Amino acid sequence: MSVETESGVDREQLLVELVDRAGRALGSCPVREAHTRPGRLHRAFSVLLYDPEGRVLLQQRAAVKTRFALRWSNTCCGHPAPGQDLVAAATIRLAEELGITAAQITPLAEAGVFRYRADDAATKHTEYEWDHVFVATLTDGAPAADGSEVGAVRWASPGPLAAEIAARPADFTPWLAGVLDLAGKAGPEQRISFRNT
Repeated sequence: MSVETESGVDREQLLVELVDRAGRALGSCPVREAHTRPGRLHRAFSVLLYDPEGRVLLQQRAAVKTRFALRWSNTCCGHPAPGQDLVAAATIRLAEELGITAAQITPLAEAGVFRYRADDAATKHTEYEWDHVFVATLTDGAPAADGSEVGAVRWASPGPLAAEIAARPADFTPWLAGVLDLAGKAGPEQRISFRNT
């Protein structure tokens, strides 16, 4: 199964940046190859948006996603093209998936990076990612999800969300707990400080 972009490009054929276990670039390969078991370690990003009350914006991945479809996850995630600026890549994906522009959020701040591997039993694909976590606050407007990318969205308070993940881990993506952990350590000044305009 493949997911096409609006321009008709097969997302599974786009290139990702392969990295070593220290996050140094090693080359590139198509998305599909990087996620074929046992997986190839590659650069990714995860964005977690907050509202001014401290709730986090979650998305349910669309049914057509090739990995972990219909699971609840962080606001958005994706892969930068080899050599692409991470903030630029994350900003593009926020707009593509949720209709959220840079003008609607505080500047994306990197909370940290973590490495994880997760096998999707349903599709036999593997996520093996060097994941850069970015946080920001949505200061204006509301998400307008692209139905081909996102099944649903909801706001969740971090405490109850952690309890939900513990009680029903199969409802959530395997990387969400790591994203929430890094974002929680980022500090409110990185999330809540509003853009000076």
